[in-house]
Amino acid sequence: MIQILRKIADEVAKAITSIPDDVDVGKEVCIGADGTPTGKIDKIAENAVLRYIAANNIQLNVLSEEIGYVDNGGTETLVLDPIDGSTNFIAGIPLYTISMAIGKCSLNSVHVAYVRNLATGEEFTAEKGKGAFHNGKKITVSKAFDPKKAKIIIHLGSGATPFAYSISKRIRSTRDLGCTSLEMIYVAQGSIDGCLMDLGDYEHSIRIVDIAASTLILREAGGQVFTLDGVPLDMPFNLSHRSSFLATSNSSVYDFVMNSNFTLKKVPSKVRYGISANMTISSVINIARKVIEILGDQEYVLDEDLAQSLGMKGLPIYKMDIDILIVIGGDGTILRTLQNTNVAIIGINAGDVGFLAEIDMENIESGIQRLIKGNYTIQKREKITTMINGNILGDALNEVVVYTDSIAKIRQFKIYVNDSFSSNVRSDGILLSTPTGSTSYAMNLGGPIIDYKVDAWLMIPMAAFKFSSSQMVIPASTKVTVETVLNEGCIVVIDGQKEIHIPGGTKIDMIRSINPATFIIFNTDFYRRVKDKLERRQ
Repeated sequence: MIQILRKIADEVAKAITSIPDDVDVGKEVCIGADGTPTGKIDKIAENAVLRYIAANNIQLNVLSEEIGYVDNGGTETLVLDPIDGSTNFIAGIPLYTISMAIGKCSLNSVHVAYVRNLATGEEFTAEKGKGAFHNGKKITVSKAFDPKKAKIIIHLGSGATPFAYSISKRIRSTRDLGCTSLEMIYVAQGSIDGCLMDLGDYEHSIRIVDIAASTLILREAGGQVFTLDGVPLDMPFNLSHRSSFLATSNSSVYDFVMNSNFTLKKVPSKVRYGISANMTISSVINIARKVIEILGDQEYVLDEDLAQSLGMKGLPIYKMDIDILIVIGGDGTILRTLQNTNVAIIGINAGDVGFLAEIDMENIESGIQRLIKGNYTIQKREKITTMINGNILGDALNEVVVYTDSIAKIRQFKIYVNDSFSSNVRSDGILLSTPTGSTSYAMNLGGPIIDYKVDAWLMIPMAAFKFSSSQMVIPASTKVTVETVLNEGCIVVIDGQKEIHIPGGTKIDMIRSINPATFIIFNTDFYRRVKDKLERRQ
């Protein structure tokens, strides 16, 4: 099959090199099946492919960005981008390819891939399970990664999201070559660490025809291609489906790009673990014993309450010199733990829903084994620092609540954003939530669920006297001040763990914490995670 694709590429190369000089190859001739304008060069190349397939009675259906889907009665489909980088071709920049892949129905079904740089004649091929090749020589991704010397291709321009621009500012040098298939292949060759496309406009995000071939080549070279939620990318053979993506040479590159406070994972054998548990849970001792057994000869230390129950020596959490803390309990247990440490946490859910916990009871062995192997993602979560007169009361991962200290007694609050007066609210209280907390108390108050990647706080008046006292979404970079009006006391509650009584006339300032929480996670698909956890609540 590779030989057939090579002959098709030969026909395209002949067709585009024989175009007379007086032909305007950049002229738009129609709107393609994908809804974007088709240039003359694209149509010339596509016609060359279709003629060859028809003339040689090749039993392959065709999916191409210009003509759309052509049913030739085959059981498999040729996914075709006749000219990837047509703007480069028109400008005389030698970075443009023909990209071809063969599969049945989706990206994950592709088993043959062929890409040729039509300007240089270089060809890149792959067959599933057989590796990736450049001009017949096997290629592999780079396994080493130095964040200080990161080489990332980032698609920028008017459609790029603020997140894409923020990544570009963290990298010493970025590239955008205007030819996605080659960009991903440079990752496969080990020349580039990663390739990111994150466009705010769904209609202009990547299509299956753009990356079907290069995805197989990269994966066969040892690389990875993800959605921005960390799920291995799959796309149907459908021109209407679009996606953002991140192609990487290894998982450390994914961590670097997707987590702004990136830290390289230590060699697994060098990691020192802590184990903490909610001792009010009846089964917690047995769970802890199982965790210790699976850890085997890994170095670990127990919190003092758990250690006492097991007849061992332990330490308070805040005194532990560790890299990762394993917390056995529910969300409340994890929130209490975060009041005493800033190390990376992974939770074993021995409670109810466990939004913050990563390992379920039935997956303890596989989860700890995965932890030991270092097969995980490090995720940073923003916290809220609460202050009164410059004195820090504490940090909240979920929410800060300023609440009446008398049952059924309404309070009056003044709200300021960056010291500018925002609103006057009469209610039982005011809640300020992080995106992490949007699935907790805030959700029970009718607030929206906010993706962790959204850089914002959610402010909700609690049992407001006037309906006009609406919820507000506020940039997380701002300072939010809640002033308790008149001589009426309130309580400040931080993550449901700390309660501080305050008199009337007090101003409570809330800002982004300089110490984000760090979580070890396996499932980075936010929407699937929320769906699974909410179903468990029902």
